[in-house]
Amino acid sequence: MNRILTPQQVEQYHEEGFIIVQDVVDPATLLRMKEVLAELVQKSRQVSNHNDVYDLEPGHQANDPRVRRIKKPHVVDPVFKDFMYTHKFSSILQDLLGEDVRLHGTKLNLKAPHFGSPVEWHQDWAFYPHSNDDILAAGVLLDDTTEENGAMYVIPKSHKGPTYDHHGPDGYFCGAMDPEACGVDFTKAVACEGPAGSASFHHVRTIHGSAQNISTKSRGLLLYEMSAADAYPLLAVEKNDWQEFSKRIICGKETITPRTVVTPIRMPLPPAKNQGSIYENQTVGKRYFGFVEQGGKKTAVA
Repeated sequence: MNRILTPQQVEQYHEEGFIIVQDVVDPATLLRMKEVLAELVQKSRQVSNHNDVYDLEPGHQANDPRVRRIKKPHVVDPVFKDFMYTHKFSSILQDLLGEDVRLHGTKLNLKAPHFGSPVEWHQDWAFYPHSNDDILAAGVLLDDTTEENGAMYVIPKSHKGPTYDHHGPDGYFCGAMDPEACGVDFTKAVACEGPAGSASFHHVRTIHGSAQNISTKSRGLLLYEMSAADAYPLLAVEKNDWQEFSKRIICGKETITPRTVVTPIRMPLPPAKNQGSIYENQTVGKRYFGFVEQGGKKTAVA
């Protein structure tokens, strides 16, 4: 296997639950991604409700477009699909997950200046438990990213702990941890900052979240959720979905022999009452990343 990461970086990922790697995206590809994204935001002026492509911010209008997510960007435009197969990116995935890697899903989260919906603390594992947890999310920074413009925060080593309850007081899944009841020390959070073209890689059980953008600069985060090919979803793959499931192999080969490990699991059931993206799920439950008004603008506070 042609290694991209150093042994120290691989060790950090396994010990801390995340790493940040610079220069993962070449400048030409990054520019094209940003051009496509700008075009998509412009086209959102014609959309008034969530659809198969857009998840809209509250207050979205034709004369003031506010998009918080592009759904399945790898389906929307080839630049996002082709990037998955680039040598550097796919090699990093193999360094962390092994030779056989499957795409779980993609999304592109946006935070406009002085706006951008927060994402409450959660573990991806709560949404899609598998037979083993060799699963990660790669977050490609489309903009220079800092705490001020809404960088994602992670809790180091939290991937070695429990799977926390992501259900609301009514017992239904809500996609967020209760920040008061979970007992996690959020002061240990680390911001995934870096120049555009960098990428963070965080383990599926690593606790993470992000605040609102309080700066004058945008923040785009292109997310690829990837799993080892032998990690099978516990919410079963139906027979009719098998062909599509197999097409999602990014590196290596398919297997019909799941690898199982003892891992703390909570099923995302009963399903969230507010269906849709994580933003809709999280409208139920307690907030950590709140809001204050400053100069007529919403500002996030933790």
